Amino acid sequence: MALEKLGKALNNALRKLARSGAADEAVVKEVIRDIQRALIQADVNVRLVLQLTKTIERRALEEKPPAGASKKEHIIQIVYEELTKFLGNEARPLEVKAKPTILLTVGIQGSGKTTSVAKLARHLQKRGYKVGVVCSDTWRPGAYFQLKQLVEPFGIEVFGDPEEKDAVKLAREGVEHFKARGVDVIIVDSAGRHREERGLIEEMRMISEAIKPHEVILVIDGTIGQQAYNQALAFKEATPIGSIIVTKLDGSAKGGGALSAVAATGAPIKFIGVGERIDDIEPFDPKRFVSRLLGMGDIEGLLQKLEELQKGQELKEEDIDKFLKGRFNLKDMYAQLEAMQKMGPLKQVLQMIPGLGYSLPEDAVKVGEEKLKRYRVIMDSMTEEELENPEVINYSRIKRIARGSGTSTREVRELLQQYNQMKRTFKSLDKRKLSKMMKKFNFGGLGI
Repeated sequence: MALEKLGKALNNALRKLARSGAADEAVVKEVIRDIQRALIQADVNVRLVLQLTKTIERRALEEKPPAGASKKEHIIQIVYEELTKFLGNEARPLEVKAKPTILLTVGIQGSGKTTSVAKLARHLQKRGYKVGVVCSDTWRPGAYFQLKQLVEPFGIEVFGDPEEKDAVKLAREGVEHFKARGVDVIIVDSAGRHREERGLIEEMRMISEAIKPHEVILVIDGTIGQQAYNQALAFKEATPIGSIIVTKLDGSAKGGGALSAVAATGAPIKFIGVGERIDDIEPFDPKRFVSRLLGMGDIEGLLQKLEELQKGQELKEEDIDKFLKGRFNLKDMYAQLEAMQKMGPLKQVLQMIPGLGYSLPEDAVKVGEEKLKRYRVIMDSMTEEELENPEVINYSRIKRIARGSGTSTREVRELLQQYNQMKRTFKSLDKRKLSKMMKKFNFGGLGI
């Protein structure tokens, strides 16, 4: 997930609180120091960190827990509330009202703008909108072809002309092209600039006058950390209809600095980039983001992913019981991993479930696409009995399966280890709590 290192550090601080004998002043101060250290290591501004943690400490020491809540539970709730407030408090969703809704994206060169345009187009398409993309980037010759490569596999059309040097003309013609085709959303990708925000704002103004966008979206590179403040502030002052996408939060040590810096300007963050896949973009909701960051899960985000998965396929309720009771076999495991792959990285999805957080063993959920393909080949060499009852697979069977699949005995053992690890992981969950939650939200077919 985005900012996993920060999330683990914050989660460890709260675990220390949960394990302590009593939530006295000494424990509170120690937890506060851990939170400060975690945020500063994530490149959050020191002054902002001190303001935030002073508020948490004051509330933790002075406030009385509400009826039915322990002192520890109340402190955890305070941390959640203050971090949420720190990152903007309320979600600011992207609105698609007019037809077509025109979106203009701008950004500093190298910020991940073109990739973000493709991700945004795919995100909107998955929500039922017909999307057209206009490439008006006349500075980078590969931009048009990059966009086509990213979105055309999903049936999203790209308008552009690598030979045309007039960006404003391209933008205007592209918008007219898609208006004639009756699309719901038109996303215009402009050229990235180097460092000067002035040039960025000027281009935004010129193209805006030509196409009259409903919203201008600034793409900010999350790896620049606290420097994001100046970009976001200049943008906010230049346009009253702007929003922001913060990219590259999956592997950035400075991601916390970028998010908090943008939030400090009051500019609305509407999306965050959380990975390299075209589906790795999320609407930014501070409450949901902080909940997942602290290991508390994200039910709403999980439901959205499930809704996408449900389209075009029937999900079976009996899968829930199989996994909860540890009765799933190799065929079930593969089917569920394959389904989860469509929702995103398995660990990222499982972290949306309350109670799992950062407690999942890394090896239990680390299954990449290449590994899934190998697993399929290996399982094709198994008998029906072996697929239904993996326990019968002994050394001689492993050798036969390896020969038949063109793999090694080590790889066959790896598959069986993965299966057993997953079984152990799911058996260790709080069955009553998870089963009640899944039935409440009708999580058929998720297989967790």
